[in-house]
Amino acid sequence: MLRLILNVVWLVLSGFWLFLGYMLAGIVACLLVVTIPFGIASFRIGLYALWPFGRDVVRDPRAGAASTIGNVLWIVLFGWWLVLGHIGTALALAVTIIGLPLAWANLKLIPVSLLPLGSRIVDTEAYVPGSRVAV
Repeated sequence: MLRLILNVVWLVLSGFWLFLGYMLAGIVACLLVVTIPFGIASFRIGLYALWPFGRDVVRDPRAGAASTIGNVLWIVLFGWWLVLGHIGTALALAVTIIGLPLAWANLKLIPVSLLPLGSRIVDTEAYVPGSRVAV
């Protein structure tokens, strides 16, 4: 029940706007055939940013050099301005005591905003927290 409440408050205060930013980045990335994987990653993270509580990001152990190269290109093309959106939203949320947990959750989205390729979004119960490997 707490996750539902947090997700609804998140959706109203920042999730919808972050979702729109990711969808815009995904649409722009899908304009060129070469950057379609970036668009897919952006859509995936956008859905995560829309409803984040109860889900987590884990690194895919099968990710290799292509993910690393793709992540560098992602940072240059899209990642930096999405991170600025997260920082701005986190600062706005941190103004109130109620918004502090949401601001912290917003800052936790920054790593996946910078390095989306080679990451998977899983339900919180779907992995062993110590190993960070999805079951």
